[in-house]
Amino acid sequence: LTGTSREQRAFQYVLAHAIPGDPHHILQTFDQWCYRCEHLSCVGPDKGRIVERVLLERAPLQVLELGTYCGYGTVLLAQALPPGARLYTVEGDPQHAAVAEKVIRLAGFSEQMVELIVGPSEEVIPRLREKHGLMKANLVFMDHWKRCYLRDLQLLESHQLLAEGATILADNVLFPGAPHFLQYAKTCGKYHCKVHRASLEY
Repeated sequence: LTGTSREQRAFQYVLAHAIPGDPHHILQTFDQWCYRCEHLSCVGPDKGRIVERVLLERAPLQVLELGTYCGYGTVLLAQALPPGARLYTVEGDPQHAAVAEKVIRLAGFSEQMVELIVGPSEEVIPRLREKHGLMKANLVFMDHWKRCYLRDLQLLESHQLLAEGATILADNVLFPGAPHFLQYAKTCGKYHCKVHRASLEY
């Protein structure tokens, strides 16, 4: 009725209530909106703690996020990165990317630290090295279309974009589910797999 998207309404709420330059408070404000007003498919606070723990354990310097959506996961990742790290985040929907860009900059992250790339992941991944300067990702966070998980993992492999010992963190592999990705990860012999039990966001 308002002519604005759910994501834009959420951003307006964040803009009105969150402290600029405070990533933690921006995430909390998103959570308040999602609990009280409208559901967004963000990582959320429960799974967010798992993501933060993995980042603290791994301390990756080159991070790739597939599925920026409205920037919640991007801010979550960026705030937990070690000094000197760089985050590349890929979003296929230009309208979602426009919201995410504002959220990321509102949180205080520069383009030097967080680069938002707009386009389909299958087109962006082959260009990551020569166009965007990503040599080898130490950590990949997958939170886009589940049907694309396996294809994009294999694209990253074929373009040699995964550093030795890289961590692949994939959301919602059990529900809604990414069975082909999960089967490949468990049986191809390249990865040690661990399933983190969590509830759905909000």
